[in-house]
Amino acid sequence: MTHAHSILDRRRAGILLHITSLPSNLGNGDLGQDAYRFIDFLAGCGVSVWQTLPINPTHADGSPYQCLSAHAGNPLMIDLKWLSDRGWLPASLAPIGETSAFDYRVRCLKQAFESFKRCPQGEYRDAHDQFVKIHDWWLSDYALFIALREDLGNKAWQEWPVAIRDREPAALKAAQLRLADSIARIKFEQFVFFEQWIELRRYAKQRGVVLFGDMPIFVAGDSADVWACREFFDLTDRGYARVVAGVPPDYFSATGQRWGNPHYNWEHMESTGFLWWLERFRSQLALYDWVRIDHFRGFEAYWEIPAESDTAIHGRWVKAPGNALLDKVFATLNGSGLPLVAENLGIITPEVEALRTQFNIPGMLILQFAFDGGDDNPYLPDNHTENNVVYTGTHDNDTTLSWYESLPEAQRYRVCEYLRNHCDDDDKEVRMPQSLVRCALASVARLAVIPMQDVLELGHGHRMNTPGTIAGNWQWRFSWEQLTEHKAASLAEMVRSYGRHI
Repeated sequence: MTHAHSILDRRRAGILLHITSLPSNLGNGDLGQDAYRFIDFLAGCGVSVWQTLPINPTHADGSPYQCLSAHAGNPLMIDLKWLSDRGWLPASLAPIGETSAFDYRVRCLKQAFESFKRCPQGEYRDAHDQFVKIHDWWLSDYALFIALREDLGNKAWQEWPVAIRDREPAALKAAQLRLADSIARIKFEQFVFFEQWIELRRYAKQRGVVLFGDMPIFVAGDSADVWACREFFDLTDRGYARVVAGVPPDYFSATGQRWGNPHYNWEHMESTGFLWWLERFRSQLALYDWVRIDHFRGFEAYWEIPAESDTAIHGRWVKAPGNALLDKVFATLNGSGLPLVAENLGIITPEVEALRTQFNIPGMLILQFAFDGGDDNPYLPDNHTENNVVYTGTHDNDTTLSWYESLPEAQRYRVCEYLRNHCDDDDKEVRMPQSLVRCALASVARLAVIPMQDVLELGHGHRMNTPGTIAGNWQWRFSWEQLTEHKAASLAEMVRSYGRHI
């Protein structure tokens, strides 16, 4: 087995902010000038890590953990001005008017594709053709999947006509011919997304900022991945999940969380040398400098819920071949130093921690979880170790200010007493969220990541996601007016004081 070395070689600070949460007047943040301005803000404060959520195309609910593809980029994150700068859209875009932001972006992308088709051969045409060729191993199935989905009223693939649903060769060939223009447009959108992402990543590197991405352990049942590779998933004959993923009752929900993703056919995965997973790791490592594995514990054992169950209560733990998988991944994808972080939250057993430490993969520590239980709580700063990433909270937590204000009085008192006695704050006055941010940055954990909401000192109503719920999530965005000079200067001072400056 190849023993990994940790990516956390020195003290760093990071900010957690999804791309869609950048400021925008078009419904969601994108890869345009606000992303570059955010990198400048990070670098100016000495922050060297930008952590995002998954950047894949989502379903209508906007969840980046239920995506239409594990490899594609979200076309709604494409910067339209970039298209204008290349002459594929007018220099002055038409006003959005009564159109929804989603429809406006889609219309502009279609218009840009029509302009691109009329362009003579040149630098971008050559780059486009090369991109399509290099990424054909996932792009062809994805483009056909999205074209069919659009053509069939955005129905899930399990509801498509049987010949298409079951990928009969003659039906696929006919669809490729009939939908050729849509397929070409979808490939063009992916080319544009990846061009913009590469440029942004290059700029971040120049400013000393690492892009820290997120890889969900599961994929959506209604996705190109499951439609194109049914044999790798535990499905019924019609393509529906036989059992679904989730977690048992925990901190977030008394009935557990029923995510609904199909589980893997691990026996088939292993018989192919984990080829599907090797390709997935390879594509994510090509996108980001570092990658967080969401729900890492599912590599050791996963919570299997009967598909007909409405909640996660009646599930069971099933062993997964995580050791064999990670051994293969580390041995195949350049050995000892894969830049991985494990999300090891929830019900974590000694076996899960043994798997993580065997490969020396950093884990996560959440300060909002630190004040339940006794002095042995692993999230208490006294119990932190260097090879970890400490957070005040994550995208699944409430903002620190709102969390603190909602605590019972006795627990608020305990939080304040601990912070006064254990965290390096000269005036000893507890102020939220600043005191918990300072506590995170003071931790011995080599990477401290602060959600942008806590940098902005935001309270109730600014949460990104509430686990176990569907409506109202993934919509939060900040505005530059919220980021005052005082808040930026305060962050920079703390980052420098605790030895985390670039």
